[in-house]
Amino acid sequence: MKLPCYANGLTFLVALGFISNGIASELPFANGRWIDLTHDFSTNTLYWPTAKPFTLEVEFHAHTDKGYFYAANRYSASEHGGTHIDAPIHFAEGHKTLDELSIEQLTGSAAVVDVTAKTQKDADYQITVADLKTWEEKHGKIPKDAIVLFNTGFASRWPDAKKYLGTDERGSNAVAKLHFPGLHPDAARWLTKERTIKAVGLDTASIDHGQSTLFETHRVLSEKNVPAFENVAALDKLPATGAYVIALPMKIKGGSGGPLRIVAWVKDKP
Repeated sequence: MKLPCYANGLTFLVALGFISNGIASELPFANGRWIDLTHDFSTNTLYWPTAKPFTLEVEFHAHTDKGYFYAANRYSASEHGGTHIDAPIHFAEGHKTLDELSIEQLTGSAAVVDVTAKTQKDADYQITVADLKTWEEKHGKIPKDAIVLFNTGFASRWPDAKKYLGTDERGSNAVAKLHFPGLHPDAARWLTKERTIKAVGLDTASIDHGQSTLFETHRVLSEKNVPAFENVAALDKLPATGAYVIALPMKIKGGSGGPLRIVAWVKDKP
């Protein structure tokens, strides 16, 4: 018997009678859409100037002598590059490693702070407490257990290293030439002391701005076991409130960070 084609699996289940239309409308991910906030990993993926880049080696990609097709690859990369997560251990000795972060901490409602008006004028801009308070004046207090995401507009420059990082040079000498926005340490302290948040994220290569040498924002967040998502994509597609984020990294035992697949669910407008 040929089954009719349905637009999605939810409609299919309703048609078969496994769930009713009423129940379907109440499901947590009904009446909306998924937005992928992840840059893909390839030879174009941007990494810190001192980190080893992503490589993909073909192990087999052909038809076997038995007549069927088979493909398998081998990849390697530094923990910190592309769309990835910084675990607290990255800058805080004895704090949580990547595998110790709970699913609950990596999922939740998003508060999206748009600072593109500032970063278009200043590539070294540091997001301030005033920016956070301005957001709250418009949208209300940052909710308890929110994931706070910062849209700097830099994702549109990916993967042009010169435009995105400030330099396309590699090696230790290139670090001093990095120019991109980040979160000011004072704003990180305010978020961890005055608000209760699960994680932070932004669309640049580091939660500290490119010219940072002490990485204070990393240290402030890590000491409070707050992970950071870096090189996040498509934040301009999210509303200031109402999105639900799922950020699941590769579960590396003892890892200081790792590749991240981050997505957001956005409800349809009524």
